[in-house]
Amino acid sequence: MSEVHKKGLNAQLVWEDLQNCCISEAACGQCQGEACIIGFAKECIKEYQKKPQKEVPNGTERIPTMDYKAFDEVELEIAIAHILKECKDCKEDHVEDCIINVIRNCYEVGLFGDVQTYEGSTLQYLMKVQADFPEKSIKIAEAYRE
Repeated sequence: MSEVHKKGLNAQLVWEDLQNCCISEAACGQCQGEACIIGFAKECIKEYQKKPQKEVPNGTERIPTMDYKAFDEVELEIAIAHILKECKDCKEDHVEDCIINVIRNCYEVGLFGDVQTYEGSTLQYLMKVQADFPEKSIKIAEAYRE
């Protein structure tokens, strides 16, 4: 549980993506904090910045999957591409509560409406997303290649 990512995590890039994805208090009325997918992901990255651990305790269980706000799809697609670049392609060593997985899951809820399956391979993930969400996958793949 206390294992640190071998290559680290660009927490600043993730934070900037989360800020770009946030629709702001003006749109929500007031910040919902961890009840919002972006707010929850922000809390995860804040904790990571304090104490860089690979896993978020019970992270996937705590994702607010019932958050149905409309987010900017372009920002979410870019954020997914960025978080995929942070992924370590751990394959059989993949854990659901990995901070990268948890944050990607938050983005997925906003973009696709639900968490997507990830088996430790970015390529497999992109192929699955292409099959299920062809238009969105093109934009994610383009941002991933940049």
